[in-house]
Amino acid sequence: MASDAIKERIRSVDLLRGVVMIIMLLDHVREYVNTGGLAGNPTDLTKTTGVLFLTRWITHFCAPTFVFLAGTSIYLQRMNGKGKAELTRFLATRGLWLIVLEFTVVRFSLFFNFDYSLFGIAEVIWIFGVSMIVMAALVHLPVRVVGLIGLLIIGLHNLLGGIQVPPAIAFAAAPPPTVSQSIWLVLHQNGFVPLFGGWSKVLVGYPVLAWIGVMAAGYAVGSIYRWEAERRRRTLFILGFVAVVLFVIIRALNVYGDPAPWAAQSPAFFTFLSFINTTKYPPSLLFLLMTLGPSLLVLAATDRTRAEGLASRIALTFGRVPLFYFILQLYFAHAAGVVLGWLNGQDVSYLFGNVDAWANPPAIHGFSLGVVYIVWIVGLIALYPLCLWYGNYKRRTRYWWLSYM
Repeated sequence: MASDAIKERIRSVDLLRGVVMIIMLLDHVREYVNTGGLAGNPTDLTKTTGVLFLTRWITHFCAPTFVFLAGTSIYLQRMNGKGKAELTRFLATRGLWLIVLEFTVVRFSLFFNFDYSLFGIAEVIWIFGVSMIVMAALVHLPVRVVGLIGLLIIGLHNLLGGIQVPPAIAFAAAPPPTVSQSIWLVLHQNGFVPLFGGWSKVLVGYPVLAWIGVMAAGYAVGSIYRWEAERRRRTLFILGFVAVVLFVIIRALNVYGDPAPWAAQSPAFFTFLSFINTTKYPPSLLFLLMTLGPSLLVLAATDRTRAEGLASRIALTFGRVPLFYFILQLYFAHAAGVVLGWLNGQDVSYLFGNVDAWANPPAIHGFSLGVVYIVWIVGLIALYPLCLWYGNYKRRTRYWWLSYM
């Protein structure tokens, strides 16, 4: 009976994970297919449109929810009988494996080249890897302590915003950052970190500190899945509601929680867009409240759901094979941009370059948002049978290496 209950509760976690992963493909298709996708900033209110902004904004829910649910899943592994020593080994080795994947398989999906003068971009899979290695140590602490550590990081890390490596050092070829500056870029600021004596460099897209806090908080929330159903749903709802209310109040005060204050805009709708235009790199307190609050409300609403409808079954299929799907959708999005551009007679050479090439695309490149949405739907249809097959394969077999995928 307990095992069946756990499986039902995992279903709601997989369902939410699947929904955000479906949205994730939209973001990557937009980057590679949309005009200005890799070079532009769709949240720049001086240049964007409402539809383009919201197309980007909805995908903000992906990374925080993905990382938070990874923390929840770590605790669920404990519920399913994995001891602390075994869990520590698994998290440490899987974390290292994910870091290797980030700079090999994932790197190639981003650039379609082997020019390792740019070693890669430290992005989502990187933060999963680093956060899991940290969690390998944190699982030995009481759950409440881990949760407190997560909340403190999420709530207070914006106080560190005044510590900055100058942009001329963080993003210019020379002078390179010092060792201490490089460590800070890895922890809390975007920038290039030199490798191998300066022969190569890595672009830190996702500094790790705040994301470690998100995974730790997700781990602590995982512990409430030991509770009776009604108490669990009520707690998830309260946590989500409080997060949303705190977002509105703190954002309205405009004094803390995000380095970019909101301001009145013209037209008035853009004032609302300014209000929800929070900072992702690194994720601010307000960005995390804005995204994790609604995600917790969805967990409360879908707790113990049967998920028998077509849309739910599709989301569950994607949500149960997250890493497999993540890699496939990156390759699909990049390939779609190349193939569509080539068929339209466009110069697609920049899609085989590194970030310098992305920043300087040809004058005529990419397609409208309408094409982006069509390609997104086609991608979901194409990836679904592969993910369904792989999910069934994982359930039928017990090879140890499948737990790393």
